[in-house]
Amino acid sequence: MSALDRLAETIATRKGSDADISWTAKLLAKGPEKCAEKFGEEAVEAIIEAVKGDRAKLTAEAADVIYHLLVMLAARDVTLKDVLAELERREGTSGIKEKAMRP
Repeated sequence: MSALDRLAETIATRKGSDADISWTAKLLAKGPEKCAEKFGEEAVEAIIEAVKGDRAKLTAEAADVIYHLLVMLAARDVTLKDVLAELERREGTSGIKEKAMRP
């Protein structure tokens, strides 16, 4: 099991947990909109570090982005497995072709 799988599993187990003792539970208790807002904030912070060129800070912000993405997905009952299945479905298809096939 990868670190990403373990993180997704931990987030799933925190859903409905005590928001006073779990940051993840606190975020999820605030609802999908707040989770999406927090994901957006973290994405912007990662963009800023990418532009600045600080590798260590970008790495840390990217980890935050991945965590908050998984929380946002959990808030809408989308699993990492769902996302990985979609990536596998797209595998081997050119990005241009895949995008043209979208409705």
